[in-house]
Amino acid sequence: QVQLVESGGGLVQAGGSLRLSCAASGRTIDTYNMAWFRQAPGKEREFVARILTIVASPVYADSVKGRFTVSKDNAKNTVFLQMNSLKPEDTAVYYCAATVKFSNRRDDYFYWGQGTQVTVSS
Repeated sequence: QVQLVESGGGLVQAGGSLRLSCAASGRTIDTYNMAWFRQAPGKEREFVARILTIVASPVYADSVKGRFTVSKDNAKNTVFLQMNSLKPEDTAVYYCAATVKFSNRRDDYFYWGQGTQVTVSS
């Protein structure tokens, strides 16, 4: 079992940047496929980005492609989400998640962090 703890959220103006971190414990992240999801008020939790255990290009939702970058540091057992050119519509609680499946589907992810709030002001 793996435990995930997100950090790095906050309030930023439109056009600004934030870097989210997801620290894992209990198991090493190189055995899992890792992803970021987000949930805005009144909306369902949606896929943002994922990075796989195998060597492969990360996958992004169309809404963040070209602005967000997902990466991981296996030595630190941590996954990152670099968010640039932030927009007010990026405001949400951002969650880190882990699975052994190759999937963007929320229901395929077994382990979740508690989330970190990102607020983008206009």
